[in-house]
Amino acid sequence: MAGILVAKIALNAATYAIDKPYDYTVPEEVADTLRPGMRVVVPFSAGNRHTEGIVLTLEADRPPEPKRKRILTVLDEEPVLDAKALRLALWMRERWFCTVYDAARAMLPAGLYFSLQDRWVLKEGVDQETALAATGKSEQGRQLVELLFAWGGQADVRQLKEAFGTKDPNPALKLLRDKGVLTLETSASRGVGDKVEQVAALAIPPEEAMAQFTGRRRSAPLQYAVVELLCSLGSASAKELCYFTGASSATLRSLAKRGVLTLEQREVFRRVALPEGVEAAGEPQLNEEQQRAYEGLDQLVRSGQPSAALLYGVTGSGKTQVYLKLIRRVLERGGSALVLVPEIALTPQLLRLFSAHFGDQIGVLHSSLRAGERYDEWKRIRTGEARVVIGTRSAVFAPLTRLQLIILDEEQEPTYQSENVPKYHAREVAKYRCVQEKGLLLLSSATPSVESMYRAKQGLYHLFTLRRRYNERPLPPVEIVDMKQELRSGNGTDLSGALKKRLTEMMERGEQSILFLNRRGASRMVSCGECGEVPTCPRCSVYLTYHSANGRLMCHYCGHSEPLPDACPSCGGALNFIGTGTQKVEEELKQAFPQREVLRMDTDTVSATQTHEKLLARFEREKIPILIGTQMVAKGLDFENVTLVGVISADLSLYAEDYRAGERTFSLLTQVVGRAGRGTKGGAALIQTFTPEHDVIRCAARQDYDAFYAQEIELRRLRGCPPFQDLFVLTASARSEAGALRACMRMRQALESWLRQPPLEQLTLRILGPAPASVVKVNDRYRYRLTLACSNTKQIRALVAELLRCAQADKENRGVSVFADVNPLD
Repeated sequence: MAGILVAKIALNAATYAIDKPYDYTVPEEVADTLRPGMRVVVPFSAGNRHTEGIVLTLEADRPPEPKRKRILTVLDEEPVLDAKALRLALWMRERWFCTVYDAARAMLPAGLYFSLQDRWVLKEGVDQETALAATGKSEQGRQLVELLFAWGGQADVRQLKEAFGTKDPNPALKLLRDKGVLTLETSASRGVGDKVEQVAALAIPPEEAMAQFTGRRRSAPLQYAVVELLCSLGSASAKELCYFTGASSATLRSLAKRGVLTLEQREVFRRVALPEGVEAAGEPQLNEEQQRAYEGLDQLVRSGQPSAALLYGVTGSGKTQVYLKLIRRVLERGGSALVLVPEIALTPQLLRLFSAHFGDQIGVLHSSLRAGERYDEWKRIRTGEARVVIGTRSAVFAPLTRLQLIILDEEQEPTYQSENVPKYHAREVAKYRCVQEKGLLLLSSATPSVESMYRAKQGLYHLFTLRRRYNERPLPPVEIVDMKQELRSGNGTDLSGALKKRLTEMMERGEQSILFLNRRGASRMVSCGECGEVPTCPRCSVYLTYHSANGRLMCHYCGHSEPLPDACPSCGGALNFIGTGTQKVEEELKQAFPQREVLRMDTDTVSATQTHEKLLARFEREKIPILIGTQMVAKGLDFENVTLVGVISADLSLYAEDYRAGERTFSLLTQVVGRAGRGTKGGAALIQTFTPEHDVIRCAARQDYDAFYAQEIELRRLRGCPPFQDLFVLTASARSEAGALRACMRMRQALESWLRQPPLEQLTLRILGPAPASVVKVNDRYRYRLTLACSNTKQIRALVAELLRCAQADKENRGVSVFADVNPLD
């Protein structure tokens, strides 16, 4: 018994309230091969249902526990997560109130996920008469036995549920299992398998092979051709051999039987298609400002100590050139680097640039890759074949070895924060990894987040500034158009007279324009002119958005869709269209410029076949005059021929119910204005707004981040918002509005009771709410929130975690899901 091992396992089936390492006995047959970081199937709970888990540690069974449950199946041949990744999963659990298994799963590509299939099987040697006798007086048991014998002795759980309908088959299953008639078996299938190809290699020396086949050049020309090619190559894929020689697979098998060559299976990677025709680039040439920033950053990397820096540079200042030179030095020293971007739309241009500098050393990770491609890229990164990874948020978990540099481009973007469990922020995960790897975290932006700039000014981050555009190109002049004046002059469209005039001038010169509007669809809502009725989503507390492209009303929260009625369903009155979206602006552009093509880019036009890359490549290649889009067109794009940028409605995000509204609006406007005049032709920008006097609009037009930051940081200080305090938001979601509100009230009462007792009475903590979420009902579930304004300390996180566990275990909260966010986006 002394040699028996115990595995501590994080389980998929464990909810946050009961999440802990569970002990399981390691079977002797796998004791020598099982290691931490491998996934297993184990029995769990009183019903011993089978669930997946990941091994955290292995230790000796002291004292022995003969009744401890055993591991049933080992799913991996080698660990999928190393010790550092497992520590990261434990840290994420404490930081973002998720289970260890949820955190571990987030680090793995979807192709590695297993699907478990439970099925009930009649034990060997049990006949129908014996099985029926075991059922006793159970009518359900008899029905179950008859079904199983009719189905060949086995049935999966789904089949049984369908056969029994509203009746529960579990009592009958338990009865027959206890009587020794049935057993539960679990099979696991992985999302994506390894791709392999057949490889042929010479089994004898080349001289001997040629001596054997020279005399058979005419009698066996195909065999001769195969041998001749292999003599020069040594080995080649069977598919390529057959293609270049005209031989068949039968020819190769014949040569293998004679011992001339061997046929083996070799793993091949499904590669992401890199841009074609890219010439290798030399060392980036930096100006004086860039060189100073590069030298300071490179010194931080070479120090071998964990550090963080903010590279703050105006749009077009050449921040990417600094990245490239930094990464070159990192690779020369044998390290690896990770570059994160906020949008998939940014990867094509960045990929072209990075391919020119680093070639096949690049790995790409983002959600638009096919499962097989993402899985194989993950393996290439893990083996060290890819040492520079470019990707979106989830790429922060890329299994790079000797990681010395992580770059977050446009670090202020909200897309770096996950909206799904675990609700991590890529910046915080990157910071943790840089501490563990003793590397540099480089945050970069023309409009840094208020929190990052505050930390830089406090000396917590190193600050490097680029104040001039690369090659001394001037920032584009910006004109602010007051749309109230347009209405007074009789122009009720979304295109001002000034914008139409500028667009005409650009098209006459053969130049291109980008128009930005951060709302898709045609109209924000439809209203009856007679009774005022507005169509709303039946599952969410929001108005339906009209999409002219398909003539339907759609919900952007749950996806509900219905055709636009000819008249008001309530009174038969005429319908009015209120607000605007990209589809409506596209229609107005086509009316204003009927002879010109307009390209629209939003989530309605981007698809698996019509990707970001294809749309942007077509815009550049075909010199399409106008590109209209949502925030996909606002960041990172660099087109030589784009000389005009127009912002259709700058006020859209300014008055949202969020303390970040001003920051987001300023960032979006500054970024989109910076898309103009990046080439030698110069450029201009135009901002349409109903509030031209607003400070945020004026600062964005001047590209004056410093003035915006000075105002915003004082507002945050007065309101007690980040970076001065953190906001922990506990959300209760239920089908009943009363149930969600009651759960929040009970959490508040429990918290107030705890805070009156030592040592918690010393905590500085403000409790706000319960209050409904900004959209209270989504997909037939009501959401209420309790907000805690305080410092993000270990003691506070432990308090929130205990509150969550109590709420989830509270019998009064049956049917209510409760979860927590830290500084959430909405």
